[in-house]
Amino acid sequence: MSAPAPPRRRGSTRLNLDPAALEEAAQRWSLRRWFTVGATVLGLLSLVALALGAWAVVRIADARTALYDQVAPAVTASQELSSALVDQETGVRGFTILAADEFLAPYVDGRAAEASAIAELQPLDRALPAAGLAAGLQEIEAAADTWRRDYAEPTIAAARAGAPTPDAQQGRLLFDRVRAASADLVEDLQVERQAARQRLDGAITFLAVVGLTIAVVAAVFLLLASIGLRKVILKPIRRLADQTRRVVEGRVSTQVLGSGPRELVELGADVEAMRAHIQREVDELQEANAKLDDRTRDLERSNRDLEQFAYVASHDLQEPLRKVSSFCQLLQRRYGGKLDERADQYIEFAVDGAQRMQRLINDLLAFSRVGRTTTGFEPVDLGKAARAATAQLASAVEETGGEVVIDEGLPTMPGDPSLVQQLLMNLIGNGLKFHREGVPPVVRIGAEQRGDEWEVAVSDNGIGIEPEFADKIFVIFQRLHGREVYAGTGIGLALAKKIVEFHGGRIWVDHGAADEPGTTIRLTLPVSPAEPPPADPALAGAVPSKESPS
Repeated sequence: MSAPAPPRRRGSTRLNLDPAALEEAAQRWSLRRWFTVGATVLGLLSLVALALGAWAVVRIADARTALYDQVAPAVTASQELSSALVDQETGVRGFTILAADEFLAPYVDGRAAEASAIAELQPLDRALPAAGLAAGLQEIEAAADTWRRDYAEPTIAAARAGAPTPDAQQGRLLFDRVRAASADLVEDLQVERQAARQRLDGAITFLAVVGLTIAVVAAVFLLLASIGLRKVILKPIRRLADQTRRVVEGRVSTQVLGSGPRELVELGADVEAMRAHIQREVDELQEANAKLDDRTRDLERSNRDLEQFAYVASHDLQEPLRKVSSFCQLLQRRYGGKLDERADQYIEFAVDGAQRMQRLINDLLAFSRVGRTTTGFEPVDLGKAARAATAQLASAVEETGGEVVIDEGLPTMPGDPSLVQQLLMNLIGNGLKFHREGVPPVVRIGAEQRGDEWEVAVSDNGIGIEPEFADKIFVIFQRLHGREVYAGTGIGLALAKKIVEFHGGRIWVDHGAADEPGTTIRLTLPVSPAEPPPADPALAGAVPSKESPS
C-alpha cells in the first residue's frame, strides 16, 4: 500500500480577475450607460410626441371654437338679418295695398328682428376681422336707414292718410341696395365658414398624422430597442449561461468568456476565475480519489486475505486442537486419581484450555462466515427461529431455571434463516447467562413494525448494562466481566451486530427506565427484501458448524 500523501496547505480562494478582461471591460459601455441612453432617447421622443399631440389638440380646439362658436352664429345671424329686412319690405308692400295694421306687422317684427340680429353680430366683429363684419353691418344699416327714411316711412304715412304713395320704382331701387349689402355680408360669412371648416379638417388631419408618426416612431424605437437588447444584453447573457451550464454539467475545462456590457464581461471574468479554481480543485480531487481507490483496493485485498487467513487458520487448527483435547481427556479419564494432585490439576488445566480454544475458534469461524456462505435471503418466520434457538439453549434454560417468553404474532421477514437463528440464540443465551443471583432469568422476545422495518426487542431481568458500556459490548473480544465470573469468548454480541448489519439493520442497547432491572437489546430488520452481498468464492465451499452463544 502506498504511503498517505501529506496534507496540502490551501491558500486563499479569492478570485482574481484577468487583467486583459478588466481592460476590455473598461472600454465597454456599462449596463447603466446603455439604460441611461435608452431612457434619455425614450424621454425625448415622449416629450416631442407630447408636444406635437398637444399642439394638434390645441389647433383642433381653436378651429372648432372659430367654426361653431363664432363663424356659424355669425352666418345664422346674417341670414336672420336678411330675412328681417325682406320681412320689412314685404310688410310695407302689403300695407300699401290694404291699409290695415295686421298687414304692417311683418314690418314691425322685421325691425325688431333686425335689431336683434345686429346686436348678435356686433360682438363677433373682433373674432372675425377677415370677414369685414363691421363694414358690412355699417353698409347694411346705412342702406336700410335710407330705404326706410326715403321710402318706407313716407309710404306708410301716405297709406294711412289715403294720399298717393311715393314712386314704387324708387323704393325697389333703394331696397335693392339693402338686399345687395345683406347678400354680400352673407356671402362673406359663408366664405369664412368654409375657411373655418377647412382649418378644422386640417387640424384633424394634422392630429392623425401626428398620431401615426408617433406610432411609427414608437414601433421603430421598440424594434431597435428589442434588437439592441437582444444583441447587447440577452445574447451575451445566453452565451455566458451556456458556457456556465456546460461547466455545471461536468465539462469543467470549458472556458467561460463574458461579452457585451462591462458588467457581463466582469461577470464572465469572475465565473472564469471560479471555473479555473474549480478545475484545480477537481484535478486535485481526482488525484486524491485515484489514490483513495488504490488504497481502497489494497485495503480490500488485505481484508480479503486476512479473512481468508483467519478462516483457513481457524479451520486448520480444528484438527490438531481436537487431538490435543481428546488426548487430554483420555489422560484425565485414565490417569485421573492415579497421579498426584498437582498432575491432576495440570491435566485439568490442559483440558479446560483446549476446550476454551475450541470454543474461541468456533466463534471466530462463525464470525468470519457471516455474509460469506449465504445462499440468498428467503422469508424467515421470526417466531419459528426463536423457538428453534430456545430449543438449542434448553440445557441453559434448565440449568438456570429460567424462562423464554416468545410473543405471539412475530412477523415473517426476509433474511438468512441460519443467521437469524444464530442471532436470536446469542441474544437469548446472553439473557440467560447474565442473570442475577437467586433470580430466575426471564427473556422476552417481541417485535413491532415501524415504517419500512421491523423493530425486534430481546429483554431480560438480569444484571443490566451500564450506559457507558453500551457501545463497548458490540466490539469483538470486549468483555465486561472475567472468565471466572461469566464464561464466554467475547464474540457473541459482535457476531450479533455483524448479522444485523448484514441484513441492513442496526442494533443498540435500550436502557429504558433506570429503576427497572435487566437489559433490552433492540435491533431492526427491513420489511422489504434486500439483496445480500455476493459470497466470497474462496469461502463458498465452507460448511457452517453449530456454535453455542458466547
